Amino acid sequence: MKYNKRKPFSTKEKEHLWERWRKGDSIAEISRSLYRPDYSVRHILLAHGGISPPQRKRAERSLSQNERETISRGLCVGQSLRIIAKSLGRSPSTISREVKRNGGSTAYRAYKADAAADKRAQRPKACKLSKNLKLCRQVAQKLTLFWSPEQIACWLKLTYPEQSEMYVSHETIYRSLYIQARGALKKELMYHLRQRHKLRRAKGSKQERRGKIPDLVSISERPPEVEDRAVPGHWEGDLIAGSKNSYIATLVERHTRYVMLVKVKDKCTDTVISALKKHAKKLPEELYKSLTWDRGSELKKHKEFIFATEVDVYFCDPGSTWQRGSNENTNGLLRQYFPKGTDLSVHSQHHLNKLARQLNERPRKTLDFETPAAKFSQCVAMIN
Repeated sequence: MKYNKRKPFSTKEKEHLWERWRKGDSIAEISRSLYRPDYSVRHILLAHGGISPPQRKRAERSLSQNERETISRGLCVGQSLRIIAKSLGRSPSTISREVKRNGGSTAYRAYKADAAADKRAQRPKACKLSKNLKLCRQVAQKLTLFWSPEQIACWLKLTYPEQSEMYVSHETIYRSLYIQARGALKKELMYHLRQRHKLRRAKGSKQERRGKIPDLVSISERPPEVEDRAVPGHWEGDLIAGSKNSYIATLVERHTRYVMLVKVKDKCTDTVISALKKHAKKLPEELYKSLTWDRGSELKKHKEFIFATEVDVYFCDPGSTWQRGSNENTNGLLRQYFPKGTDLSVHSQHHLNKLARQLNERPRKTLDFETPAAKFSQCVAMIN
């Protein structure tokens, strides 16, 4: 397929590009639909960080792209500017300025003139972070601690309740990171985000394959008290994988979102069950009543774990990771500390405990921006 490499994107083409991007289409699919090479589409997306620009509406008095096409065709056949202006119902001076502004009668091209007019009409608004150095430093500092933009925005409102100049929305932080033309936050801070994508875009769904587990108890049989998160002591668990067959078991308490990390040597069911049994002894019985896991083969011997700890084990439905929402969200946060493809075996249990403590001291939106550590401590105090 022959692609048009040199012709700039028209306004309609850009609208089509962003519409397809918002729907979740890939760069390859968009480029094929526009008969453009991939790098041309990617260049436009990177310039905006994958964030769809607001739809712009031209004033009625401005020349449209169709009118510029009429001007271009009229010049090609040798029509005078007055005749072209009369056919468009425009003033001759308007057509004269348009032609002179875009190279004259011999060099005038409708698509170039329309693109130039679109660029001239832009009125970029100065970013709040670029105007407030103190606010910018606060945001940058929290990003280096792996705080999410939403956590930072809410923390600022709680910390400076009467200083509106220290407020900034999480969307403004995202835009300052992904659109470097704003010049507020350094690009390196983008790699402290939970999802380290170069572009913001719609998320696609992914399904996971899970093996068969004998005598499993489905999540549908889980008591209602677990579902409504009203009672502490019900956990969700999973493994995160690294290179060289290395794994870490992650446990999240549903009521408080408290996180515990367990070092495991491999994915073998005997290894995982042994590590989980050892770790379960560190918690009071009242705070470890059930465990919800996915369909991973590492928990094939779940009956052995139940017998040793008297903790009920429930398994999610196939391809339903949302049934362990707290754990899935936490695993995404943990990838900031344990990037994919890195060797997880180098981390000691002491180091894992330190990272878990740091994560538990981060405010959570679902807890009204309290910390999991504080909520869990309240539960322990109630038992004692």
